[in-house]
Amino acid sequence: MKIRSILLLISFMLFQAAVYAQNNITVSGTVSDNTGEPLPGANVILKGTTTGVQTDFDGNYSLGNVPNNATLVFSYIGFVSLEVSVNNQTSINVTLQEDTQVLDEVVVVGYGELKVKDLTSAIATVDSEVLELAPVGQAMQAIQGRVAGVQIVNNGSPGQSPTVRVRGIGSYNTGASGPLFVVDGAFFNDIDFLNPSDIASISILKDASAAAIYGVRAANGVVLIETKSGSHNQKPQITYDGYTGYQVPQNVLTMANAEQFTTLALESGSDPDAQFILNAMQRYGRSRVNPNIPDVNTDWYDEIMRLALIQNHSVGITGGSENATYAIGANYFEQAGLLKMKNEYERFNLRSKIDFKVNDWLTVGGNMVLSNATRYDAENSAWRLAYYAVPILPVFDPQLADNPAVFPTNYANAQDLGYRGGQNPFPTMDFSENREKIRNVLANFYAEVDLIPEKLKFKTAYNHNFESINRREVRLPYFIGDNFQRVDANLLKRDITISNQIWDNTLTYTESFGKHNLTALAGTSFRDEALDLLQARGLNFPLTGEEAYFINLAQTIVQDDTFDGGAREFGFSYFGRLNYNYDNRYLLYGTFRADGTNKYQEKWGYFPTIGVGWVITGESFMENNGIFDFLKLRGSWGELGNDRVPSSEGSITSEVVTTALGDILFSGLNTSSDFTALKWEVTEEINAGLSARLLDNNLSIEADYYIRDTKDAVIPVLRPLIPGATRQNVGEIRNSGLEIAINWDKQVSEDFSYTIGGNFTTLDNEILGLGGAEFLDAGTAEFRQRSIVGESIFAFYGREIIGVYQNDAQVQADPVAVANNLEPGDFIYRDINGDGDITDDDRTVLGSFLPSYSFGVNLGFNYKNWDFTASAIGQGGNSILNRKRGEVIFTNDTNWDRDFAINRWHGDGTTNSYPSSAGIRKGWNQRLNNFFIEDGDFFRIQNITLGYTINKNGQQGGIPQVRIYATAEKPLTLFNYNGFNPEVANGVDNQTYPIPAVYTVGVNIKI
Repeated sequence: MKIRSILLLISFMLFQAAVYAQNNITVSGTVSDNTGEPLPGANVILKGTTTGVQTDFDGNYSLGNVPNNATLVFSYIGFVSLEVSVNNQTSINVTLQEDTQVLDEVVVVGYGELKVKDLTSAIATVDSEVLELAPVGQAMQAIQGRVAGVQIVNNGSPGQSPTVRVRGIGSYNTGASGPLFVVDGAFFNDIDFLNPSDIASISILKDASAAAIYGVRAANGVVLIETKSGSHNQKPQITYDGYTGYQVPQNVLTMANAEQFTTLALESGSDPDAQFILNAMQRYGRSRVNPNIPDVNTDWYDEIMRLALIQNHSVGITGGSENATYAIGANYFEQAGLLKMKNEYERFNLRSKIDFKVNDWLTVGGNMVLSNATRYDAENSAWRLAYYAVPILPVFDPQLADNPAVFPTNYANAQDLGYRGGQNPFPTMDFSENREKIRNVLANFYAEVDLIPEKLKFKTAYNHNFESINRREVRLPYFIGDNFQRVDANLLKRDITISNQIWDNTLTYTESFGKHNLTALAGTSFRDEALDLLQARGLNFPLTGEEAYFINLAQTIVQDDTFDGGAREFGFSYFGRLNYNYDNRYLLYGTFRADGTNKYQEKWGYFPTIGVGWVITGESFMENNGIFDFLKLRGSWGELGNDRVPSSEGSITSEVVTTALGDILFSGLNTSSDFTALKWEVTEEINAGLSARLLDNNLSIEADYYIRDTKDAVIPVLRPLIPGATRQNVGEIRNSGLEIAINWDKQVSEDFSYTIGGNFTTLDNEILGLGGAEFLDAGTAEFRQRSIVGESIFAFYGREIIGVYQNDAQVQADPVAVANNLEPGDFIYRDINGDGDITDDDRTVLGSFLPSYSFGVNLGFNYKNWDFTASAIGQGGNSILNRKRGEVIFTNDTNWDRDFAINRWHGDGTTNSYPSSAGIRKGWNQRLNNFFIEDGDFFRIQNITLGYTINKNGQQGGIPQVRIYATAEKPLTLFNYNGFNPEVANGVDNQTYPIPAVYTVGVNIKI
């Protein structure tokens, strides 16, 4: 009986297989180009699935189990994809047409799309494949070095957004120099809430012509982000992408060890410092290796740092029918910090996107992103404390363990050795907490109506972003010593809510007649931005744990830190765009935008742009030229405004003044004003560029040269006879540069393809005018930065070192040295004005924090199921103020970095660049000079990724496509700067968070 059942089951399965075989066929054929040459490695995919094959070296393919009513999609790099219905055909040969420069590919621009071939502006696009290479929490970190003209300065702190600059800095208020981020139509100042895995593409609008459609929000460039969508007639596809790994501190700054520190202290000639060394030996004992130094050798950076976990998990479902597409997903991201305290970032996102074609004339859709993040920020002063802490101090002091006055634990106190400060960073780290809960809701809804099919359409879109930021700062009390304690428990609460609403309405008309092609767009945009802020601070709440972290439990409310505030801004805009080409050879592009706002006294701004292009390869004399497959020259001019500058402020005051003239009293009214009546900062930009594809479309080149002037820049202006300054629109700043991007893509055989690319950028930042003033000072008196007409903005300004006094004879021969009681080991400064003396008049520009050039390179290959990518970046020409080293001006009883300990002057001929241990303690050598201004050049291997894909072409039925990969992010950085890393956003390194190397393994599964 059992055998019979088995036979019946086998017969049934064979019958089903036979029925199945009758409904499915094997299709084979050849894929070639329009010259008849076979295309090896072309993709042949069963539409709506991931099932498919690649052609062999002779262009042949064979695909089994194809439903007889299916559709095959044929595609190849540089060619137009082709769909063919099977209709029971077992042999299908196709010819693919060249897609010149993938010219029919569209690029997302403001309020629409344009074909690549029609672009006259400087626009760069990065697709999702690049974003998925880097294990980062912020999408812009992943494109560092990938786009010419875009500087991205990373921050190693978990959850912190990088600094993004498009073509330099155009505003004296550097906080107003960031680009506008547009996510599916909604405006943001940063995109820290967004999951990089949800992004389909990032388009960066670099020049004024491209960005001007967004008006006053676009003066510093625009970053357009499109999130992933489903496809029509696509079966549901489930995707999982996850990785986990560790962040490793790299390029850790090495400080002087106990022996080097002792040598420096004794060599300095300071009796107190020598006594502190003796105190340490008496308290902690003498080293068995060298009895002349204390038996403590603490590496503070090693003590305060750790390996840090990073992980990311994303699940998404995409698909679509004839009339609808959808995409839904969830993401969890966690990043621990390098600092050994409550320092981490955690984010959970939900996303949905749907588009539905209601009928032949109406399409509606919506997109929603919910983001819930919690970030525990580092107590950044710990980095500074670790730099200055002496190595002869341990983390814990055994002699304090039994002291009943010391709580909560027996951390060592440098004051017990005689030093002025406690120095130990652990009390600051352990008894401080900075929590921020960030919730974002992005909602986008639209309706598009075809008023005239294929010609005229109307679109209305509503975007609303609601953000809630709840910050809690807790400072718990401790007692380590009389001057190393925190007496009061301190609690600060700050709640910020931001509501941004945008309502856009556009009308788009498309027409072609003969060789004329025209697209015109007109629209309006309404913007409503509201911010509410409530803050309170309390002292001495119960120390029972997190349940007591509430202001109402505090004994004292600090009135000066308790307030309620907010802001409300409205904007209304009219805009239009015209895109015209004749015979796909002569291109014309123009936009105009009128922006109105309640922010400034000048209510309206008007901003025009124009762009032209010439497709040279469209001319008859370029036919069959043998070099260029596509060559286009383009140029543009435009103006746009910057409303990121803070609004007008100030007041008018009046007072009654009484005076006696003769014997009679007269009264009068004296009125003064510090009111700032501001208007837009206006950016005017000229851009000239070329786009080319060569050598059978394998080589692509994009090159641009631009001049970008910010006019009416808001700067502080001193008022005659009245103290203080007011902000006025009287400055002018220029950024100019060259951008080149070159890429080579080659399909060598059926199994092997590779790509090599690179970009190079130059930047020249210059102050053109300061309203009649020659310069403006910034920074502090000890660390002066100065904006000088003809120089870079916020340039470092100080004395230039030309050497070090080597011996007494050299000192005595120099009147300046004699007059200032200098000694061997002191700096020799350049006498800039030649008056025989060294004063503040001998200061000069010592460098700029903006790099004069930067570059990025990338390469990759695919061999069968293996894939490999690598990228590197670098920059040069910029300087960094090593303020940590420079703050010796405020205290001398701290540690020094090992570079100084090794290279200090300690005898005739030892160095002509470093002062002596005694010299560095003198005010003469502590003036801002180029010893403290260091080279910021660096080269970094940015990313290395190796992957292997199982069931790559979906040929193995029932098995998902699985890609396993390993990534090394920022594994090697080469530089000379005496710091953790040379990425310092404003060029002043006081307590910059280190950037780690990240090593991860991950898997991508498609079902």
